[in-house]
Amino acid sequence: MSDSTAVTPERLLGRAREVLRIEAEAVARLAERIDGSFADACRMILDCTGRVVVSGMGKSGHVARKIASTLASTGTPAFFVHPAEASHGDLGMVTRDDVFVALSNSGSTEELLKIVPVVKRQGARLIAITGDRESPLARLADLHLDAAVDREACPLNLAPTASTTATLALGDALAVALLDARGFGPMDFALSHPGGALGRRLLTRVGDVMRSGSSLPQVAASARLLDAILEITRKRMGMTAVVADDGGLAGVFTDGDLRRLIEQGRDLRGLGIDEVMTRSPAAVEPQVLAAEAVRIMEERRISQLLVVDADRRLVGALHIHDLLTAKVV
Repeated sequence: MSDSTAVTPERLLGRAREVLRIEAEAVARLAERIDGSFADACRMILDCTGRVVVSGMGKSGHVARKIASTLASTGTPAFFVHPAEASHGDLGMVTRDDVFVALSNSGSTEELLKIVPVVKRQGARLIAITGDRESPLARLADLHLDAAVDREACPLNLAPTASTTATLALGDALAVALLDARGFGPMDFALSHPGGALGRRLLTRVGDVMRSGSSLPQVAASARLLDAILEITRKRMGMTAVVADDGGLAGVFTDGDLRRLIEQGRDLRGLGIDEVMTRSPAAVEPQVLAAEAVRIMEERRISQLLVVDADRRLVGALHIHDLLTAKVV
C-alpha cells in the first residue's frame, strides 16, 4: 500500500477528473454505437402484455434495481429479481407474458446463465445487456444491447466503474424512449409519485388545503369595520371575506387595507365594511389545483385567496402558509 501522506489534494482531484472523463467518454461512445437493436428492444417491451423483469449480479444487480425502478416510475411496469434467488423459487415471478432483461458486463455470469434457459422455456422474451456481443448470455438472448466500454475508470481496470455507468445510461435511455413512446406525461408521473414534490403540485387541489367552517374569516356586508377588524384578529389570516345577504362573495378586507386607512387618517369607528372593502376579489373554486392558486397569488402579489363554488358563494379561504405547510410551494 502507498503512503497516505504522499496523497496530495492535486493527486486526488486529478484522479477524480480522470474517472469522470473516462466515464463520460464511455457514455458518449455508447451513444455513437446505438443501433436498430435498441429500437427493437423498445418495441418488444411496448408489445409486452406482462412486466419487464430486470436481473443482474453484484454491481450489475444494483444497476438492474435502478433500471427496474426507473422503468416502473415512467410508465413501464417492471421489477427486479435477484438471479441467485431466482434459482431457489423466485423464478416463479416470471411468466410467459414478460420480457426478461439480463445485465452482465462479461455476459458470462453463472447465476444468470443458470436461469435464462428456464426463462426462455417459460416463453418470456430475453434482452441481454452485456459488454461482449459474443458472450454466452448475448448468444442466448432474443435481443442483445451492446454496453461495452474501452476500459474501466478504475486504475487497475478491474472494479466495475465505466461499465456500470454505461449500462445505467443505456437503461435510462430505454426508460425515456419508452416514456416518450407511451405519451407518458406529468400527470402520469405524479400518479406514480404521489409523495414527491411533483405529485403534490399536480394532485393537490385547493379544496384539500383550504380553511373552512369556523376557521373561515367572514363578516356580513352590513357589518361595521370594527367587527371586520375583530374577525381578522380572531381568525389570524390577515383578512376577512365579506358576504352578501344571499351568501355570495361581496368583497374582501385585508390588514393591508387597514394600514392604508390608518395612514389616510380615516375615522375607523364610523365606517361600514362595505365602504372600504375590495369588491370582486380574486377567488378560485375548490377543484382548482393548489399550484394554480400559487400562480394567482404570485401574479397578484397577494398572500390570501378566497374559495367559492360555481355560484360564487364563499366556501373557503387559502393562505400562502397553508400551501407551504402542504409542501405545494
